[in-house]
Amino acid sequence: MSNHSAVASESSRVFHFILDELKPRGPWLTPFNVISIPIILTGLVILYFRFRYGLGSVTNLSQEHPWGLWMGFDVITGVALAGGAYVITFVVYVMRVDKYQSIVRATVLNGFLAYCFYGGALLFDLGRPWHAMNPYIGNNFGYASVLFLICWHFALYMVAAFIEFSPVIAEWLNLEKARKFLKNLTLATVILGVTLSLLHQSGLGALFLMAKPKVHPLWWSQFTPVLFFVSSIYAGLSMIIVEGTISHKAFSHLIAPKNHHTFDDIVFGLAKGAAITMFVYYVFKALLFIHDKQWDLINTVWGYWYLVEVIGFVLIPAFMFAFGHRHRSLNIIKIAAILALLGIVLNRLNVSIIVFRWYEAVRYYPSWQEIVVTLMVICAEIWLFRWVVNRMPVFSSSH
Repeated sequence: MSNHSAVASESSRVFHFILDELKPRGPWLTPFNVISIPIILTGLVILYFRFRYGLGSVTNLSQEHPWGLWMGFDVITGVALAGGAYVITFVVYVMRVDKYQSIVRATVLNGFLAYCFYGGALLFDLGRPWHAMNPYIGNNFGYASVLFLICWHFALYMVAAFIEFSPVIAEWLNLEKARKFLKNLTLATVILGVTLSLLHQSGLGALFLMAKPKVHPLWWSQFTPVLFFVSSIYAGLSMIIVEGTISHKAFSHLIAPKNHHTFDDIVFGLAKGAAITMFVYYVFKALLFIHDKQWDLINTVWGYWYLVEVIGFVLIPAFMFAFGHRHRSLNIIKIAAILALLGIVLNRLNVSIIVFRWYEAVRYYPSWQEIVVTLMVICAEIWLFRWVVNRMPVFSSSH
C-alpha cells in the first residue's frame, strides 16, 4: 500500500471514529441536564438580543460602569479560578513531583476550557466584538495598553494548554506517533504556559493600577498585580480540590482504583500548598495595610466589608487548610477550599465592581439577563468537560 493510500485510510478511520464518538451517551433526563438545558437555551436567546440590539438591551452597564458581571466574574474571576492548570503542570513537569501526575490531564483540560469559555465571554462585553481581532491582526495594535498584553497572553496560553492536552487527543484517536511527538513538546509548553500565566494573572491586576481614584483605597495598591498572581495560586489549588472531589464521584467508573486510593493524599498535599500561599497572601495584605496607614478606613462600612473578605475568606480558610492537613481531615479541607473560592470571587468582584466608584450614589447591579448568560457559560463548560472525559482517556494514568 502506498503512503498516499495509507494516509487516506487512516484519515477515513479517524473521521468515522469521531462521527461515532459524537453520538450521545448515557441518560438525558438527569438533574444537571434538566437544570442546565433551559439555562443554556435562555442564555442563547439573550445573546441574540445582545448582539442584535446592543449591550443596553440586556445589561445594566453604563458609561460610569462599563465593566459588569461579564468582565468581573466571567473573565477576571474565571481566569483566577483556572490557575490550577499552570500550578500543577509546573509542579509535575518542572519540579518533577510525580505524586500529582494522575490529576494533570483533568486539571489541564479544566484550565483550557475555562480560558476558552471565560476568555470568549469577552466578546459578550465588547460593544463592537469584531474589533476583538485588532491586537492580533495589526489593525491599531495598541501595544502600550495592558489589555494588548493580556489578549496576547490569553491567546498564547490557550495554544500552550491545548498542546499540553493534545497527547490525550492523539491517544484517543489511536495516533501513537503523533502522541509521542506531542508528548515531547510538553516540558517546553509547560514552561511557556507558566510564564504566560504569571504575566496575565498579574496583568489583570495591573488593569486597575491606572484606576487609583476609582478603586477604594483598601483594595487599591501598587502591588495589586502581585496580589492577583499569588491569590491565583491558592484559587487554582482550591478549585482542584473541589472539582476533583466532584469528578471522583461523578466519573468514578472512569477512574482507576489506585487513583481513587491516592486522591486523598493528593488533597492533603494541595491543602498544604494552599495554606502556605494563603498565609503569604494574608501577610502581604497586612504589610501593605500597615505601610499605607489605613487605620482610619477600617471603622467604616467599607472597612468592615474589607475585614469580611480578608479575615473571613482568607485567614480563616488558611487556618482550616493547615488544621485539615495536620489532622488529616478531608471535610475541613473541602470546606476551606469552598471558602477560599468564595473569597477569590468576592475579591475580584470587589475590585472590579463593588468598590469601583464606591463613592457614587447610583450603583451598578447586574441584570437578570447578565446573570443567566454567566450561568450559561458555566453550564456549557461543564457540558463540554463531561463530553470529553466520557470519551477521552482524561483520567488514565498512562503517560
